[in-house]
Amino acid sequence: MGFLDLLNTPVFTLAGVPVPWSDLIGNICAIATVFLALRRSILSWPVQIVGSILLLSASIGAGLGGNASRQVVIIAAAIWGWTRWRQAKQESGEIKVRWGTWKERIALLGFLAVGTAVFGTVLAWGGWSWNPYPDAYIFVGSLAAMAAQGRAIVEFWFVWLLVDLVGIPLAIMGGLVFSGAVYFVFLIMVVVGIIDWSRRSRQRIASPTDFSPDVSRPDPV
Repeated sequence: MGFLDLLNTPVFTLAGVPVPWSDLIGNICAIATVFLALRRSILSWPVQIVGSILLLSASIGAGLGGNASRQVVIIAAAIWGWTRWRQAKQESGEIKVRWGTWKERIALLGFLAVGTAVFGTVLAWGGWSWNPYPDAYIFVGSLAAMAAQGRAIVEFWFVWLLVDLVGIPLAIMGGLVFSGAVYFVFLIMVVVGIIDWSRRSRQRIASPTDFSPDVSRPDPV
């Protein structure tokens, strides 16, 4: 038995669907990642790398090409985010969170829309996913969220919220029932994260419900 086969060996069944080791442990790491991000702990990044390696195996076994590609890129993005947070912690002693500027918000939305359309078309053309556009949305949304998390802006929680809402039915339909159940846990943690990071934000930058311009300081670089 190869290593990939071992990782995808079922541990138990949930709703009549087998749950492999890779899906189980990978999602435990994913929950730990969100919890550590909520606490602004730099450990969230290495834990995410480990979880993504395991979920990569689960996605390959489930035939979710977009989700598998997502895990590969998440590993690279996590290395980038880890580096950024380490630099920020060395400079100020802590991870300071803030609301994003409107330029950053528009950039995130644009990336989500265009990226999903382009990557979904690629998945459909190559026959690499049985549900290409939602699968592509999960991939692109994860990248957008991690980019926002690396910049320590509150909006990264909102992007993850959208990813979760698509990820729940997609995971269940793909046979990853445990992953679908974990997404429900993520929804609760994301709401807590939005509240906590909003409270900790120290910069007076417009919230998503405040359309008044902020002239108290220039946009951060």
